[in-house]
Amino acid sequence: MEYVSAVPVPQPRAEAATAPDSAGSRRSLAAGLLLGAAGATVVLLASGQTWAGGKAAVGGGDLALNAEGQDVTGLPAALAIVGLAALVAVFAVRGAGRLAVAGLLALSGFGAALSAFLGASDSAALDEKAAQTTGDTSATIHALSHTAWPYVTAAGGLLILIAGLLALRFGSRWPTMSGRYERDGTPRPRKARPTAQDPDRPEDLWKALDRGEDPTREA
Repeated sequence: MEYVSAVPVPQPRAEAATAPDSAGSRRSLAAGLLLGAAGATVVLLASGQTWAGGKAAVGGGDLALNAEGQDVTGLPAALAIVGLAALVAVFAVRGAGRLAVAGLLALSGFGAALSAFLGASDSAALDEKAAQTTGDTSATIHALSHTAWPYVTAAGGLLILIAGLLALRFGSRWPTMSGRYERDGTPRPRKARPTAQDPDRPEDLWKALDRGEDPTREA
């Protein structure tokens, strides 16, 4: 006599279909984290370097002056910090909240890149330094030169932007920072409750007394 099993047999095709999706989610997660962290680091470091240099006329001579990225514009560094916070917050929210944070991550990268690019040819910071140094409000910088650091900063902002776009595209498949969920986002099985204690055992008797219960009372 043949028996029919009620246990469903796993379908190999379904497993094969979900495996690539899981691998793609892990790759996008790793890429998003790496690009976001690297981009923010590049922006913060490059914005502290010398972006421009020039000379100001002082007492018949020339005084060399330099301007760092933070002197030109503090926006890239501020947006890089916002991007780092958004990168962490992506894993703390779900659904529409995750999309909003991912959008903030992308916008912070775009803003950092744009502000750095616009500051690459800026001379206002050096003119202000020249006026403060010479005491002449009309003093300006001549022999103006710029470095490549603004463009390095802009490249870091683009990395943050790409991380944000990855979060927008694949973020719904990424895990959250919650103890109730496994890596794949499914709830963890709850632990089974301990079995009833035996009142005849001395250790269980003392535990019941500590809880203020009467171990001699029948349930």
